[in-house]
Amino acid sequence: MPPRRSVDSQISRFLDHLAVERGLSGHTVDAYRRDLGKYSLYLAENGVRDATRADEETIARFVEQLSAEEFEEGRRYRASSVARALAAVRSFHRFLVREGDTVADPAAGIERPKVPRNLPRPLSVDQVQRLLQSPAEAGPAALRDQAILETLYGAGLRISELVGLDVDDVDLDEGSVRAFGKGSKERLVPLGSYGCVAVRAYLEGGRPDLARPRSGAALFLNQRGGRLTRQGVSKILAQAVRRAGIRTRVTPHTLRHSFATHLLEGGADVRVVQELLGHASLSTTQIYTLVTGERMREEYFTAHPRARRSPDGRKTGRSQRPGGPRRG
Repeated sequence: MPPRRSVDSQISRFLDHLAVERGLSGHTVDAYRRDLGKYSLYLAENGVRDATRADEETIARFVEQLSAEEFEEGRRYRASSVARALAAVRSFHRFLVREGDTVADPAAGIERPKVPRNLPRPLSVDQVQRLLQSPAEAGPAALRDQAILETLYGAGLRISELVGLDVDDVDLDEGSVRAFGKGSKERLVPLGSYGCVAVRAYLEGGRPDLARPRSGAALFLNQRGGRLTRQGVSKILAQAVRRAGIRTRVTPHTLRHSFATHLLEGGADVRVVQELLGHASLSTTQIYTLVTGERMREEYFTAHPRARRSPDGRKTGRSQRPGGPRRG
């Protein structure tokens, strides 16, 4: 029988496995660390000093407690947060089984909390055009900001992929970007003509002025010459959104949502979009087909003259199905 270890040392081994062997990003590993920190604290409070001693009932009670717990006064964890924590616990216990610490996986039979499906909220093509054409002050930073916006939308990158780009990751002759996604998986994504023009202008007239000896190979630089951070990109986008007069909330991931939605609306195959986004599972990409279906329905009820009024002359709501109300 393997020697008993403390929960914290077991979690530490698991996090090292995620970072070194699976190559997950620091951001993802930190998310696992936070969720498993809650689990470790719960086990300690219940006298469990070795994770292999936890049973199914222990983990079920952890999920129940997390669901009922308030992390601030009057605010509870959302079902998605609880589901994410359970996923971390499941991965942790599967790891212990693979490592030979135990033969039983007590988390395997725990039911995942039901998470309401939130459809992505992409920008319209017109809103994206306004965003990308919003005037900015001239200068190196303005060239950088334009290149960032064009790359986020033109290649559909995650923000972590964008800030991780090096100069050699962009091939302007081929019109492509080499992105390193989740699990350090590499993929080549077309950038498009507008993106290539914007990145070339930045490389020739912007980056040389921002670069310092410490800049290294980083593509997008801040004012001090360091690699631009996620927070820096979010601030740049927020300023562009205000200039464009867009009232809805827009994040870097919104541009990724818009990239996928506009491709599907333009007739792209969903499997091609899956490859472009770097999704491991097709089901993750297929949520965008639901978005385009909702938009098609909205456009129909807005524009079709016989969709807005019933035969007796009354206006129908957009949610009213053409066949009339359902019968019980």
